Amino acid sequence: MTKLLIIGGGAAGLTAAGFAAQRGIDTTVLERNARPARKLMITGKGRCNVTNACTLINELMDAVPVNNRFLYGAFSRFMPSDTIDLFEGLGVPLKIERGNRVFPESDKAADIVDALVKFAQKSGAKIKTDTRVSALITENGEITGVKTEKGEHISADAVIIATGGKSYPLTGSTGDGYTLAKSVGHTVTPLKGSLVPLETEEDWCRECTGLSLKNVSLSVYDNEKFKEVYSDFGEMLFTHFGVSGPMILSASSHMRDITPGRYVCTVDLKPALSEEKLGERLIRDFAASPTKGLPTVLRGLLPKSLVPVITEMSGIDPSKNVNGITRDERRELVYLLKNLTFTVSRERPIEEAIVTSGGVKVNEIDPKTMQSKKCKGLYFAGEVIDVDAYTGGFNLQIAFATGAAAGRSIPTE
Repeated sequence: MTKLLIIGGGAAGLTAAGFAAQRGIDTTVLERNARPARKLMITGKGRCNVTNACTLINELMDAVPVNNRFLYGAFSRFMPSDTIDLFEGLGVPLKIERGNRVFPESDKAADIVDALVKFAQKSGAKIKTDTRVSALITENGEITGVKTEKGEHISADAVIIATGGKSYPLTGSTGDGYTLAKSVGHTVTPLKGSLVPLETEEDWCRECTGLSLKNVSLSVYDNEKFKEVYSDFGEMLFTHFGVSGPMILSASSHMRDITPGRYVCTVDLKPALSEEKLGERLIRDFAASPTKGLPTVLRGLLPKSLVPVITEMSGIDPSKNVNGITRDERRELVYLLKNLTFTVSRERPIEEAIVTSGGVKVNEIDPKTMQSKKCKGLYFAGEVIDVDAYTGGFNLQIAFATGAAAGRSIPTE
């Protein structure tokens, strides 16, 4: 019987384990943490955005800005509909939300984790926790087993590296897979964070620390290419270093080679109102409180921490009664509310990113089987490979599709 070791018990590793064990392969998952799939527990704010319910493979490909052609085969054999069928078949009802994002009906990531563990174990796979692999054992360019940190040698006919990337190291993603891949001759492309919070040049962002804006629009402009590279509607958060939140994380994956001043972000605080309608709203608010200052009137329109920021940016004297504000001043205020702008200075460290961009070079991996072209019997699955996608469930779909491809490709003899 073929003996398979899978390094990493996350989304990709557990998926690979289930599909491999179903085929009668002696499968063991080696997980460095006390519990498998720790990173899955924190995805989607603890709700776990399992996949994206798009139905066309081109939609999947378009959501992967790096090396999407490599994934064509894996995606075509394991689409989002297959992911949905897998989890619902494991007793986890799913629901579709805005942007085709798929979540468990319970809104609990733990249900997805439990289902994946159940899938692997019921298929016949064993899960060995608290086991960190320190080296691959090879002979004549072929995998023969692994060595653990405790000095244990475990023999194998095949090994799948599914260790994840280098983001969120507290969940076990510390970059071990890259070291293992390099040890047998693989190239690892430069690593950086993707879906990562951003630092800003403007101090006013930090003055708004803790403020969450909902139902606002965001546009990102690339000053080098002179074009808009991203736009979205949703939620964002101001932090002690700049900005974060769902829209910002998504926007970050559209920003390549960030240099100070290259990317400018514009927020429309009132996207439901045209400039004309917002101007009319201000006229009504000013008329209702003609002898009050702008900060007081703006409290009915904006979150508290944004009021002094907008007041200062407007250049309007805060002690001036609003009935003294000129038409031009009001127009400038409307423009500001529809175009609140900040400049990206850098991205946060990779440890704070949701996904790692970069990894094992794709032209060194067979895209159909996920087998290494450098070492026979070695396979890869998930984030350790140099592919990453936008938010919306696409990165987990990569994990499931590549995990399924690897697990289904292990020879049974």
